[in-house]
Amino acid sequence: MANQDDILQLIEDSGPEPDESNARRWKIAVIDDDQAVHEGTRFALSDYSLNGQGLEILSAYSAAEGRVLMRQHPDIAAVLLDVIMETDAAGLDLVEYIRNEIKNETVRIILRTGQPGQAPERRVIVDYDINDYKAKTELTADKLFTSLTAALRSYQQLERMVQTRRGLEIIIDAASTLYDFKSMQRLAEGVLTQIASLLNVDCAGILVLRDSGVVGDDFSVLAGSGCYSRFIGRAGTNPLDADLRQMVEEAFRRRKHEFADQRTVLYIRTGSGREVVVLLQAERELSDTDRSLVEIFGSRLSIAFDNVILYQQLHEANTQLEERVAQRTRALTQANRRLSTQWLRLQRANGFKNEILGTVAHDLKNPLGVILGRTEMLTELIGADASKESVTAQVEHIRDATRRLTSMVDHLISDAMADAFDITIRREPIDLAALVSEVAEANRPLARNKQQVIEVTTPAAQIAMCDSDRMREAIDNLVSNAVKYSPIGGTILLQVESDDNGTVIRVTDQGAGLSPEDLGRLFGRFQRLSAKPTAGESSTGLGLSIVKKIVDMHGGNVSADSPGPGDGATFTIILPTASAS
Repeated sequence: MANQDDILQLIEDSGPEPDESNARRWKIAVIDDDQAVHEGTRFALSDYSLNGQGLEILSAYSAAEGRVLMRQHPDIAAVLLDVIMETDAAGLDLVEYIRNEIKNETVRIILRTGQPGQAPERRVIVDYDINDYKAKTELTADKLFTSLTAALRSYQQLERMVQTRRGLEIIIDAASTLYDFKSMQRLAEGVLTQIASLLNVDCAGILVLRDSGVVGDDFSVLAGSGCYSRFIGRAGTNPLDADLRQMVEEAFRRRKHEFADQRTVLYIRTGSGREVVVLLQAERELSDTDRSLVEIFGSRLSIAFDNVILYQQLHEANTQLEERVAQRTRALTQANRRLSTQWLRLQRANGFKNEILGTVAHDLKNPLGVILGRTEMLTELIGADASKESVTAQVEHIRDATRRLTSMVDHLISDAMADAFDITIRREPIDLAALVSEVAEANRPLARNKQQVIEVTTPAAQIAMCDSDRMREAIDNLVSNAVKYSPIGGTILLQVESDDNGTVIRVTDQGAGLSPEDLGRLFGRFQRLSAKPTAGESSTGLGLSIVKKIVDMHGGNVSADSPGPGDGATFTIILPTASAS
């Protein structure tokens, strides 16, 4: 039988508990339906201390309360658990809940029972994941101290193993994707966790990075643990509290390691010129072996950081190269489009040139043939002493052919000049009524040769602001076309008037008229219309395009209207009010 002094006496604990709110304490749970057990346990362990840490005792008076307590406090290190509470197996059921439902594998469970026969020790130890089994009658104060100390040390070792595994998982995970700043943060976090685990100390750590070796530059917090975890991800001029910032800045200035009683500061300079400071606050002074281990971790960390930075630089260079290639490709594509456009323009220009040459060769051939034929006839007449009248008639034929040839050349030159230069018009007050009368008078000799009549209807004066030479050319082209396409003995009517739109000039003929197809392409260059000149005159197909260009330069409009084939046509020039006065 146990000595009476060793039996745990349940003494009323009415005195105040010591204030340990500021110290780190082991958290244990007492789950028992007997109030006296709670009070006795608190009294027996009131002065308990392990590694400088006291106890924080939490109480639950049933298995149901125990479930709530374990969910709310996953960091409980040990549980003193009664077997029989609401039911004979309430404590054993709670063990199953802790291990299998909330998956807490690190908490140490000590079963205490006042009825050992109800739950045989061997079966309970084998069937349930508990760490000790004691009868309440044998659990003296000394044995309670021994069992709890063993449980807490076991818990501490398990926690170290969990932390080691977590740190290794973080390091392995970060190392496999060590390509950017975020993965570097993960690696730093894993290093801090692993250092704390390997040193077998509870410590708070912070890892700070500065991009250059210039004192006073801003720095970034890559990782933090314990009380320093709130600084993670901060950057800029004031990422840390004043006292912590001062320690970090002193480390950057000192540029060497410092090992104090409970603080370790590592200074690391990477190959790329960046600087890293690792600050650890431990609960004990580190041994020489511990310090060597920390230094090795620091040196390996600097290599990892350099690899990240090199990868980032390579990635940036690759991105820039891809962008330059894309820009160059776009430039080449644009240049290719421009070349294709220019090639199409050259093809059109070449086709246009061939069209011009064909037209010129065709249209100039007739008057040149007339000149050549009449010259030969004139030579024969002179040799045969022909009469003066016969010779004069041949000369007139030659002169007429020459005039037509000159007119065609003038049209070609005028059109080419309009294409080659940005010709401006010289506006001045012009009497359009008088100008139209002059053009009509100049074309009457050609009209008389075809027995045609040119009638002019104008007001006494119609002043407009325009270029007289250009307008004379435009009106002359319309009148000469009317003469050319009107039948023998036909009438050509010229009208000048004004309305709300401005000054209106109309030229009406009695020619073959215009088909709908003719009206659609009338003012294009080198257009061959369905109607033919009535006396075999030649045409370059440029006259109407020159008219449109001149009228457009004056801001006006030229149009054509025809009732249909055989009914003649009317050409109308309108100079807007802005151009007329």
